[in-house]
Amino acid sequence: MELQQIIDQSRRIVFFGGAGVSTESGIPDFRSVDGLYHQKYDWPPEEILSHTFLMNRPEEFYRFYRDKMLPLEAQPNAAHRKLAELEQAGRLSAIVTQNIDGLHQKAGSKTVLELHGSIHRNRCMTCGKAYAPELIRDSEGVPACTCGGRIRPDVVLYEEGLDDDVVASALHHIRRADTLIVAGTSLTVYPAAGLVRYFRGQHLVLINRDATPLDSQADLVLHEKVGEVLSRITVTPVEDTP
Repeated sequence: MELQQIIDQSRRIVFFGGAGVSTESGIPDFRSVDGLYHQKYDWPPEEILSHTFLMNRPEEFYRFYRDKMLPLEAQPNAAHRKLAELEQAGRLSAIVTQNIDGLHQKAGSKTVLELHGSIHRNRCMTCGKAYAPELIRDSEGVPACTCGGRIRPDVVLYEEGLDDDVVASALHHIRRADTLIVAGTSLTVYPAAGLVRYFRGQHLVLINRDATPLDSQADLVLHEKVGEVLSRITVTPVEDTP
């Protein structure tokens, strides 16, 4: 069954997305040939983006973070826009994302569950005061609060756990979904990838440039760019039933 037919039959789609959803907006992923893991730094990205590194080498953490993790000028691509359209039409109930760039919200999506946090939320580690991401971008060294405390982004680093409330909400939506579209993710980052296994609906769709561990279990597998696939979808509103 083709993707258009699946979407036309669906009323509770959940979209589970990874870094590949945002690459068409110019944001590099981690594991592809041109991703962050293949770029040269004094430390590997997974070490820099860890809780230990943030606490022990904050200047180096923020140098990398400003350079590679703050794409504030990035704009939503065809995938983000189509998902917002599907939500507005009453076909998509939630987006569960591993991304921290906020592009789903910028495209107009309302129910977005950010498993790994967001660059758009930042807080003082001492007093909890909130700050916009532009303050981190425009500061030098370690960004400091007016109270003197260190400001950190609300993103989940290596060695840190996911937010329990976000995970619970994601599981709720995935369990209720009639269609789960998994896109732009290698399904190798846990515990996030493990959430997909709670899906009990009718159609599992995988959209990713490379093969994933769940390809053999999917109803439809498309090894293409996410935006190119979703841009071909025609969205029709769900008709009210009497």
